[in-house]
Amino acid sequence: MCKVKNIRERPAPVNKDVSPTVPPWPGPVTKSLHKGSSNDGSPQKGYSCVSTATRDLWDRLFDEGYKADVSVNTDDGGIIYAHANILGMASPVIKGQLKQSNRFRRQRSISIRGVPVDAVRVFIRFLYSSCYEMKEMEAFVVHLLVLAHVYVVPQLKQECEKKLEHGLLTIDNVVDIFQLALLCDAPRLSLICHRMILKNFKTVCTTRGWKTMKKSHPTLEKELVESMIEEDTRQKERIKKINERKIYMLLYEAMEALVHIYEDGCRTIGPSDKDFKENQAPCKYVACKGLELLVRHFAGCKLRVPGGCIHCKRMWQLLELHSRLCSDSHNCRVPLCRNFKERIKKQSKKDEIRWKMLVKKILTTKRIAGAPFVSSAFVSTLWQ
Repeated sequence: MCKVKNIRERPAPVNKDVSPTVPPWPGPVTKSLHKGSSNDGSPQKGYSCVSTATRDLWDRLFDEGYKADVSVNTDDGGIIYAHANILGMASPVIKGQLKQSNRFRRQRSISIRGVPVDAVRVFIRFLYSSCYEMKEMEAFVVHLLVLAHVYVVPQLKQECEKKLEHGLLTIDNVVDIFQLALLCDAPRLSLICHRMILKNFKTVCTTRGWKTMKKSHPTLEKELVESMIEEDTRQKERIKKINERKIYMLLYEAMEALVHIYEDGCRTIGPSDKDFKENQAPCKYVACKGLELLVRHFAGCKLRVPGGCIHCKRMWQLLELHSRLCSDSHNCRVPLCRNFKERIKKQSKKDEIRWKMLVKKILTTKRIAGAPFVSSAFVSTLWQ
């Protein structure tokens, strides 16, 4: 076997004339463990470590204009001094305007026209500290909504929509806000305004905003009128369906009470083999009271033919309806149940379709309602 000698490497000679290597400047921090940030440095949602003193400091920076490097020109010759870096970071639109201003070597300035000077000041202040005074919001909410949309400041836009939704939206300004919401792409606000207009349509039509819209935007006024007509039609249909459901439930209750009277007996009326007690428990069928009167009248009326008495006619209809709902006519104790079953076979096709639709609606309404619809209105319906 060959042996290999261990040779120690000598250290390289140091050149005393060469200066030591300077370490590079540290780059951006990739990890941060302070409060309000996750391990990857991104801010955690739902947590803010900004104190009131810090917000006041940003407000002071705006109010005092310390080392401001951009001027904001407003109407009536107003000038508001601000900091380009802050405005550019808060609004991408202003950032583009500042870049264009630098390209043409102009003085760093932007113009915000068409709104009051105080509204522009509130807007610029919000870009600094995301704060505002409630009185200022109430006074300039419309202008701030426009500025927030034009200069793409979503936080301010959401704040304006929220304040309008929770108190600042009134019948007097709802038409103006509705038009503004359509222009500023605020779908929730436009929907709220639309509902408010339809709900208070007669009052809204007398406002100044409606009259102005009628002259400037007749197409929008026409669409709102058509929406009101459609909403009124839908409301009438809803009321009609609710009333129909009530009638169908009353008829179902009447069928249950009719079987109860002729099988079990109730109060002072019932089958011949029924022994009535003096102290009976209260009847759970509300329709029994009206049916008891109707049955007594039907038993003693001399014009009992279907076309002779209106109350007897109602009784005939109830008996026929029962026979269509009854599943065991051979053992049923309700009078004429089997006779009506035989009569059904001889009815015209038109009458058969009408009765089938009525039975279907009654059963459908019963399934939708679940528990019986308890109402004393059946008594008045029977005697109409």
